[in-house]
Amino acid sequence: MAYLVNVTARAERDLGWLFAEINAGHSGAALKWYRGLKKAILSLEEHPGRCPVTPENPNLRHLLYGHRPYVYRVIYRVLERRKQVDILHIRHGARRWQRPSQGRVDIQ
Repeated sequence: MAYLVNVTARAERDLGWLFAEINAGHSGAALKWYRGLKKAILSLEEHPGRCPVTPENPNLRHLLYGHRPYVYRVIYRVLERRKQVDILHIRHGARRWQRPSQGRVDIQ
């Protein structure tokens, strides 16, 4: 059975920022890459457990997209009872994780 892929408001903002950052509105190659990212996100409707658990939180998983040095992490959670995948955050893979005690809010 397919899962519903729900993109949270934060992840939508991340996508909007990324679209502008890579200049996808004016570059065919960037737009192709961006569309590939969105396609990869939507592919989580089938077998969302295929991606590894994040090192930061065992309740979250991450889909890696792109090639070094342009790898992005799509951080998500799987809600088995609802058959739903919540896309929580999209970030560059090189960004370091900060614990909540360092001024960031933990993704739950």
